[in-house]
Amino acid sequence: MFSWILLLIGTFALSFIAMARVKSAISKYSQVPAASGLSGAEAARRILSMAGIDHVEVVCHNGLMGDHYDPMNKRLVLSEENFHGRSVAALGIAAHEAGHAVQDKVAYGPLKWRMASVGMVNLVSPMIYIVPIVAMFGLIAPKTALTAVAIAFGVMMLFQLVTLPVEFDASKRAKVILGRTGMIAAGEEATGVEKVLNAAAFTYVAAFVSSLGWFLYYLLPLIGASRD
Repeated sequence: MFSWILLLIGTFALSFIAMARVKSAISKYSQVPAASGLSGAEAARRILSMAGIDHVEVVCHNGLMGDHYDPMNKRLVLSEENFHGRSVAALGIAAHEAGHAVQDKVAYGPLKWRMASVGMVNLVSPMIYIVPIVAMFGLIAPKTALTAVAIAFGVMMLFQLVTLPVEFDASKRAKVILGRTGMIAAGEEATGVEKVLNAAAFTYVAAFVSSLGWFLYYLLPLIGASRD
């Protein structure tokens, strides 16, 4: 029980630190205007055009931290702040999401794997909460419950693992294209993009570490029991 509480606290702390870093970086560099004068939406559209992508719609949504690329509907979604914003942070985030659209066009392997695994993740995620409750009422054997939860966390851990190269590659593409085209100037602007995207990347690292920790927590007792 103590190890469970320790792991729970650790994962919450890691997530809190990751999100705090992102918010801090975005808050700082949202105040730094890009010398190019472009908005996030304009930068995204320019990157898509340069990549020969004319079938992806860049849309605005009313909310924060909801920026994403939707490969199923071919939409690049930016928060209102980043869609209209002309800051270093807005351009960095918009370019990152455009990087995902470029990945989609070139059939980037890890992105295809992540897309293919979304259905499985959605299927097993409820098991993490449902199985322990069912086991509590004695409806399934403890070992069966442990195995089911371990499998669920294993699938989620692999999903987070595949997500890492997808996010790192999109950020790399964003930094290169922003600098090469002059949408972001060298110096403070380039440093700002680097810090914003690195902070965002850390959230995915934190998610992977957390899922790995929970996977091992449920897997190791099964391995120990099999040796007895």
